[in-house]
Parts: sequence; C-alpha cells; structure tokens
Amino acid sequence: MSATVSLKVPAAQGQQDVTVSYARVGRGEPLVLIHGIGHHRQAWDPVVDILATERDVIAVDLPGFGASPGLPAGLAYDLPTTNAVLATLFEALELDRPHVAGNSLGGLLALELGREKHVRSVTALSPAGFWSQAERRYAFGVLIAMRGIAERLPLPLVERLSRTAAGRTALTSTIYARPARRSPEAVVAETLALAQATGFAETLRAGSAVQFTDDIPGIPVTVGWGTRDMLLVRSQGVRAKQIIPKARLVRLPGCGHCPMNDDPALVARVILDGSRRASPEAGCGVGGPRPTAHSEPGSGSR
Repeated sequence: MSATVSLKVPAAQGQQDVTVSYARVGRGEPLVLIHGIGHHRQAWDPVVDILATERDVIAVDLPGFGASPGLPAGLAYDLPTTNAVLATLFEALELDRPHVAGNSLGGLLALELGREKHVRSVTALSPAGFWSQAERRYAFGVLIAMRGIAERLPLPLVERLSRTAAGRTALTSTIYARPARRSPEAVVAETLALAQATGFAETLRAGSAVQFTDDIPGIPVTVGWGTRDMLLVRSQGVRAKQIIPKARLVRLPGCGHCPMNDDPALVARVILDGSRRASPEAGCGVGGPRPTAHSEPGSGSR
C-alpha cells in the first residue's frame, strides 16, 4: 500500500512541514528500507515480497526523491536533517525502533539511525561514508555523469533502450552487475527518477564532507558489499569493519552497487538474518532453499 504522510520536523526557525511518500506491506516486526541518491523506493521491489513474509516492510522515498516532494526552504539536505525526517516518520507511523536496511546513501542513513539508537538493527548495503577522498571524488563524478545523461535523454529513447538487454545495460550497468535482469518498466522509471530528483544536487553537495567514523555499540549491524560494485569499491567494506568492529561484514558474490536486483533471494536473506540478530523470533525462516552470503575474512559476528 502506498501513502503519504505530513510531518512536523524540528528546524532552527521552528517546525517545518515535510511530506514523505512510502509503501507498506507485510506482517511482523517493522523494517524500513532506504534507497540511495537519485533512486526511489522501487529500487527495493525485487526483495519486498520476500521480506514481507516476515516483516512489516516500509519502503520510503527520501525527501526530494521519488514521489516525495523536496524539503522546504530552510532545511538542508544533510544527514542531521534527513535523519530527523526519518525519526519523525517512525513516530508518525508508530514504529518503535524498527529494523532498517539501506543502500548507498540509504546505508549511511541507516548507520546514522543506528548510531542515534533510533533502530533495533541495521543492514547497510554498500553504504556511503567509508571512502577515501579519491574514491569519493570518483563516485561523485560517476553520479553526476549519470544524472546528466538521465536529464538529457528523451523519454522515447529511454523507452526504446529499455526494451533490449543491451539498452538496459547501457542505462544501468554502473549500479547493477546484471542489468539485463531489470525490467524495462523499472529501468524507465528509475531513469526518470534520477533525472527528476529535486534533492540530488544539494544532497551530493552535502555529502562532500561526510565520513562515517563512529562505532555503533549495542545494535546488530550487518554491512554487505557486492563483489562487482563499480561505484563504491568493496575495500570500503573493510574500513567499515574496522570502524564498527562487531559488525557482520558480508560479501555478496556477483552483485553490483544496488544488489537487490542482482540477487534478490540472497539480499533478502542477508537483511532478514541481520534483523533476526535483534529479534526474539530468531530461527523463523522463509520456506525454500537458504542462499549463502559469504563473510569476509575476519568479519566476525556479534
């Protein structure tokens, strides 16, 4: 079920009205899904049905992305503001410290929510914030180029390209290791989402000084990294493990930067396993074979 909610978000000049769009489905403990920069909540569609068998899944469009309007004047597209929006959303939806999973920017936001103890478990897939400055400049350059291409391509051309595996590869191979698996409709929708994201430039600008440097004690943390991530290289996962020593670092074989589409069953299992580490219902499983995620050497677990 898709819906919108109006929030009163604290700001320096008083409370500001922010509208957030989200989709909700499933049953069980709440699990909030957060997409990356330039994307939208539909990035999670390949895994939502699996997750919804065990979780009350809430997929969110961040302000200025997808169907969520941009932030009002006076609110910055930075980590404190976005996390304040998400924490207020949790209150509005009566989510008592939900589990949270995020990809890229969403992974960084999930970790920040964990650091602030707003959530009960964190799964971060290729999270931002563990880069060197050279790696950050490279990633930002790629993102800016992707945005420019999405803005310039006429819709009829995007639709035509999306109908072939080669065209889908040309449009999305930077973020997917298996772009041909993405449906034509999804490729068109996410290309439009990137082109029309009103929060893109300011979010990217705010991220230029971001570095995640804090441990997250007392909360189960899983960090997953695709072995074929072309945007944020997997060595950044090792840095994440050094900063959050008790995190479970998981290798996602054959997956790219947005692994949900490349291997939905594996990614869903990683998220569910990560959330079970904080759940009293540990041991409940989804029927069918259990895919294996490979832990990095020395990754450890709580």
